[in-house]
Amino acid sequence: MPGDGRPRVLVFDVNETLIDLSPLAARMAETGLPEQSLPAWFAGVLRDGIALSLAGGHASFGDVARDVLRTLAASAPGVADPEAAADHILAALPRLPLHPDVPDGVRALRAAGYRLVTLTNGSAGTTRAVVDREGLTACFETHLDVEAVGRWKPAREAYAHAVEAAGVPADEVVLVSVHPWDIDGAARAGLATAWLRRSPRPYPASQLPAAIEATSLPDLAGRLGAEGQLIDAEDIG
Repeated sequence: MPGDGRPRVLVFDVNETLIDLSPLAARMAETGLPEQSLPAWFAGVLRDGIALSLAGGHASFGDVARDVLRTLAASAPGVADPEAAADHILAALPRLPLHPDVPDGVRALRAAGYRLVTLTNGSAGTTRAVVDREGLTACFETHLDVEAVGRWKPAREAYAHAVEAAGVPADEVVLVSVHPWDIDGAARAGLATAWLRRSPRPYPASQLPAAIEATSLPDLAGRLGAEGQLIDAEDIG
């Protein structure tokens, strides 16, 4: 029954959680940037976007991503035209692939009766383009981004936007993310949380832990019962 606190809506982070950013490394190399610039670029985008939110400002993911790319390109001897390099790299965003586990995991979660939503600091349009291309259109109820509230995750307003769109209490919404800072922010906003651990890096002890940990979306589907009961990793082993 509604209001019983059981998980009903899964809200997915997008970049690195659903979408694989690694092909951007080759795209960077085509412009003259080192392939290893990818982690620094994405970390810089998150840093600057979140910092703007903390300061009371706002810029879109695309604008911040372009600024960070221009900065990286300006210090790379092999890049002849930083603006053109940024154009070339950013044009690839809607054509990025999903992680291999995502299609089967999404279908399993939807078949179990969960409502599925995405929430990104990036563009809902980009998310939709990738999801539709992969044949998962019918699995997701809606795609959200932070433009409506002008605050990047992990700001409380971003998660509240998703909760409002879902139309259920916050404790019936599970934020699924690969990013510990995202898990921490959602937990502080009153959402349930699931950490998708795609690497061997440990979860930071300084941040609120996830209610559940999974190594893939099919694994998450196995740890979430069809009755809406979160199954703790310790109970599974």
